[in-house]
Amino acid sequence: MNRTYEVVTVLSPALGEEGLAATSAKIKALVESAAEIVNIDDWGRKRLAYQVDDQKEGYYTLTTFRAGPEFPKELERVLKITEGVLRYLVIRKEEK
Repeated sequence: MNRTYEVVTVLSPALGEEGLAATSAKIKALVESAAEIVNIDDWGRKRLAYQVDDQKEGYYTLTTFRAGPEFPKELERVLKITEGVLRYLVIRKEEK
């Protein structure tokens, strides 16, 4: 049974425009490989509440997807080791 999840990723602007695009494409491809993407919302560059890895800003993206219950753990594992990902959060949305 597929459920709806959301993942917010904060990427380091130190990657540059090409690095941000490549990392975003890598994350999108990973999600598409095991899930159905419902929506991708680029929030753009925003100031962080506190410095993370000496960065004052981050590039935010919200991705909504439908997947089985085992995929979010795999997504978190990959995001944890991906270069340039400052922070991430995966949540399951409540079904209405």
